[in-house]
Amino acid sequence: MSDSPAAPSPYEVLGVRPDVSHDDLRRAYRRLLRETHPDTGGTAAAFQAVQQAWELIGDPEDRARYDRGESITVDAVAGDSAGGGFSATFHTSRGTSRGATVRARSYGHPGGRSRERFLSLMREWMGRGTDDRDPYDPALVRSAPREIRQLLAVALAEEATARAVSGLGIGFTIWNDVAVHPSTDAKIDHIVLGPAGLFAIRSADWGSPVKLAKGEVVGEGIGSDEEPFHDLYHAAKSFGRQAGVRFTGYIVVVPDDDLDVPFDVVRRGRLSGSMLVRRSLLPRLLRDGANAAGRESVDRAFELRTRLQEAVRFV
Repeated sequence: MSDSPAAPSPYEVLGVRPDVSHDDLRRAYRRLLRETHPDTGGTAAAFQAVQQAWELIGDPEDRARYDRGESITVDAVAGDSAGGGFSATFHTSRGTSRGATVRARSYGHPGGRSRERFLSLMREWMGRGTDDRDPYDPALVRSAPREIRQLLAVALAEEATARAVSGLGIGFTIWNDVAVHPSTDAKIDHIVLGPAGLFAIRSADWGSPVKLAKGEVVGEGIGSDEEPFHDLYHAAKSFGRQAGVRFTGYIVVVPDDDLDVPFDVVRRGRLSGSMLVRRSLLPRLLRDGANAAGRESVDRAFELRTRLQEAVRFV
């Protein structure tokens, strides 16, 4: 099963409460084995998910370890925390970052708003008298409602993307958590300007595999009313009108394991050319571009950067 906070817990997969008795847990598992088996109308994916859930909590000792969070390992930031859980640390870049090599200019706080919302809802869910508990404790996170876990997954995804593109070099400028308009709550996760153009990027993690279908991102973890590409497109268009810029492309980035192919491209409609991309491929895509003939001139890139610096506001 995925280690993403957004992924269904084994209890959710088996359709039981975390405090269910072992006998009831076993009955739920056996019932779902029959219901999800491909020979009885189920699917291979659902059948495998049920088996994996049982492997995590079917044995009482394994279940106790899972409930303590010992089976959860998520690389939240550079380097795992000592306990292999979710780290509360995140990076903030406000200017050019220099290490062994000159890195891309980076501004804003990737994942910052999602982290704040996660912490607020987590503490509200935990209730009074629990201020001393670590909201990032793996066992606590896994027991939280999925809508709260989703916020942490988004924050981790945005932070991971920001790290992935930070090494692109001095020719690139990155703005993170950009407000679209004062009158709306919408934001653009990342705006990246480089020689290949200006890109609006959404970092996503739905906790399960995704794919392109009819020009939109679909998957088990995506709500029927969600339109990731269309939302990104409208947010970028709104921001572009205010800033006086036009985006070269729109990209939705997901964890590598959640996409069967390295990338997929929308072929038709106004979103034609938009890309669904594995995170590890994103730097190369931004560096090389889909069409080298369409690369921005140095003067044009400088003009765009100046215009964006004046227009960008962070959430």
